Amino acid sequence: MSDPATPPRSLAEDLRVRDDASLTVLLRSRPDLITPVPTDLTQLATRAGTRASVVRALERLDRFALQTAEALAVAADPATYDELLALMAGDEGDPAVTGALPHALGTLREQALVWGADDRLRLVRTARELLTPSPQHPSPTGLGPTVQEATAGMSPGRIQEIVTTAGLPSTHDAVSAVSALTGLFTDRTRMTALLAGAPEESREVLARLVWGPPYGQVTADPAAHLRWLLDRGLLLPTAPGTVVLPREVALHLRSGRAHRATEPLPPPVEPASTHSPQVVDTTAAGQAYTALATVEELLKDWHEGGPAVLRAGGLSVRDLKRTAVALDVPEPVAAFWTELAYAAGLLASDGEADERFAATPAYDEWLEQPAAERWARLAESWLAATRTAGVVGGRDAKDRTLSALGPGLDRSAAPEVRHRVLMLLAGLPQGASPSPESVLARLRWERPLRGPQRDDDLRARLARWTLNEAELLGVTGRGALSAHGRALLGAPGAGPGGKPTGGRGRSAGPSATGPTATTGPTPTTGPTPTTGPTGPTTATGATATAARAASAASAATTHGAAPAAATPPGAASTGPGDKLPVHHEHPRPAGPPEPLSAAEQAVASAAAARLLAPLLPEPLDHVLLQADLTAVAPGPLRRPLADTLGALADVESKGGATVYRFTPGSVRRALDAGRSASDLHAFLAEHSRTPVPQPLAYLIDDVARRHGHLRVGAASAYVRCDDDAVLNEILADKRAAGLRLRRLAPTVLAAQADPAGLLEGLRAMGFAPAAESAEGDVLITRADAHRTPPRTAPEPVPDGPPTPDATLLAAAVRAIRAGDLASTTPRKPSGAAPAMTGGELPRTTSAETLATMQAAVLTGESLWIGYVNAEGSASQRVIAPVRVEGGFVTAYDHTADEVRTYPLHRITGVAELADDQI
Repeated sequence: MSDPATPPRSLAEDLRVRDDASLTVLLRSRPDLITPVPTDLTQLATRAGTRASVVRALERLDRFALQTAEALAVAADPATYDELLALMAGDEGDPAVTGALPHALGTLREQALVWGADDRLRLVRTARELLTPSPQHPSPTGLGPTVQEATAGMSPGRIQEIVTTAGLPSTHDAVSAVSALTGLFTDRTRMTALLAGAPEESREVLARLVWGPPYGQVTADPAAHLRWLLDRGLLLPTAPGTVVLPREVALHLRSGRAHRATEPLPPPVEPASTHSPQVVDTTAAGQAYTALATVEELLKDWHEGGPAVLRAGGLSVRDLKRTAVALDVPEPVAAFWTELAYAAGLLASDGEADERFAATPAYDEWLEQPAAERWARLAESWLAATRTAGVVGGRDAKDRTLSALGPGLDRSAAPEVRHRVLMLLAGLPQGASPSPESVLARLRWERPLRGPQRDDDLRARLARWTLNEAELLGVTGRGALSAHGRALLGAPGAGPGGKPTGGRGRSAGPSATGPTATTGPTPTTGPTPTTGPTGPTTATGATATAARAASAASAATTHGAAPAAATPPGAASTGPGDKLPVHHEHPRPAGPPEPLSAAEQAVASAAAARLLAPLLPEPLDHVLLQADLTAVAPGPLRRPLADTLGALADVESKGGATVYRFTPGSVRRALDAGRSASDLHAFLAEHSRTPVPQPLAYLIDDVARRHGHLRVGAASAYVRCDDDAVLNEILADKRAAGLRLRRLAPTVLAAQADPAGLLEGLRAMGFAPAAESAEGDVLITRADAHRTPPRTAPEPVPDGPPTPDATLLAAAVRAIRAGDLASTTPRKPSGAAPAMTGGELPRTTSAETLATMQAAVLTGESLWIGYVNAEGSASQRVIAPVRVEGGFVTAYDHTADEVRTYPLHRITGVAELADDQI
């Protein structure tokens, strides 16, 4: 175990002096570190320094924390807190930067990107390699190499010439010459005097290079003003024809700032317009009703088998256009509705040889649910889906077109961006809608790109799509988050009419909501923890709590000027960035809430449905029949009425009221579904608030009289009719030539077309044939006849390992601590062999292992063992043997914190622990 009073020499030693709360925060913020769980803290530190893990951690920093890491990458290694503050705030100082820097540095420490006390801050090596400026990978700071790096290949004579021309005394070697030149460039007074004598053109060149890029081109015979800079080392050659502005010179010209513009605080999301909460909720509810109607119309159109599935998967461009025309929406919106139905498990491919898209059995169950619950299912599926309709029509990495319902549409960041955008809306006052630009600016601050900033990056596009899709789905109304939208997120808000409701505000810990002003740092080298039962701790109590409160009240105190009363007697003094090892001693600004768990989301969806239900129109049980063969539904219809009317009439127009048109074809469709003329008359009389118009009654009777007069069956196909005159009429009709009919009997015609084609042909000629079975019974066709086999909704593609829960984190920390104890506990020397310190596994003979185990059972001592499991994986463990018999040892395993039984033949060796560790 590392001594807390000794400064750590590596990241592993730094992790050892952290308490369990700090390790928990590290593993929660970087879940890839426990996949799988490391065996000890050394392995955890190694894994935390791998390139993939560091890149992932850097991509999840907010802008100011990333700028802090970039500043450390261009500072000395190690650097002090004062040096870091100077790089961030500049010579003039910036109160906002001074107040926010402790939080940013604490975030980097918590994520194991920075370690060491305030007088020896170190960026992990991989992060330094990624962020240090180089010609191939310029830094966002715009800084170039140091004088030492730029002069690495320069001849000693040339270095001495530069030193002499700069007005410095010559030295005996190149190393001291470079140090003297560096000292000149970092001395504000001498550097100012040097630049005061520079020609105006030379100062203009420096001004063009100061904020980057720091590289420039010169000719073999540079101009006088360039020669002046080259002779004094203010520009240094890096390659033939290329010069660079040294980092120390640039920092002097920048007044010490590493960045042109530091952003310690997140840009606010400000309301662009404000509406009353009632207007927002009713608008969102209206759009929610439209969303339900649109999904129903989409799947109703595909009842009898939708469009074919492309060979590569997905919906063809032509079929997407047809769907857009049927729904009366643009193609991108049609792609959104089809993807939403697919994400909710209502739509899938049927898996047959002639594969087509169709509704799933879950769609029928969904239709039976109340409208508000149906909306909640759609909204919940949308929130969690990684499939992104916005990329439909784009190109993949192989330059193939991305199709709706096809492969390649998953974007792992989509659920996180949707949740964050909606939570930003939830943070505004009720009824306030932000401008998209302010939302995008906030997201860019919270997750900046490490390269050049672009307006069309994936997260920005996902945010724009989220705002549009939330409006389409009815989560927002007029750009503001509705009450049922807040409930869906589990966010505190207001119910209908602005009445307050409860919410849930689980915080993700330190994150990108932005730091708040904190007290200035006190000049010290770092914390002095004491060892407690679960790890190193510092003094706590009411006095320390009062001191922190007093310190927070004096947030304007500058570095080095904190009042002495802010530190309680006996409490460990901490530096400004010392957020560790005692994590719970330093309250952190609340971060953005994490997405809800599955159980919490189910509760939130139910709450959203309860809030939405009163805002949706009540289903009606009547229509208004009109003399022009139309029916008007003044609102949504109850399910049985809507289904029957949908079969009996065609939808002519939609809106607040739906207009249905009765045609001979629609009436025949109802008769094909098994309805009789008397059933239709009774249905209309029961559900119409107006008398059944005479033209409609005549239309039903006329179609029913002719319906089924012709019967079509499978021979290839045949037509039979009791009236041979009708068959004569068909044979004489020129339009029947394509059916290639011939008479088999006075009342039977045979055709070379299939039954379906024969039915369509006769219907096109104005007849009303009916299909019949081999037994001669009329076949009833229903709109919902075609369904896919049971299908599950597509699983979201996660963006890396999931965030571990509290139980897993506690178990992981316990296992890592125990494994570290087993690997670092000193052992007793065996004979003439030196004491082992946890390198390779112990090696003893079987007899020695058995004898040591039996002795430990009698004395109750703990042993260090090497163990190889059935998979061949070797590990070190600290056990307290309880019983040895039958070739097995039963012992309490300190590593696993439980009693286990081990086969003796799998134990490679044993060693007794040192006396001070027993």
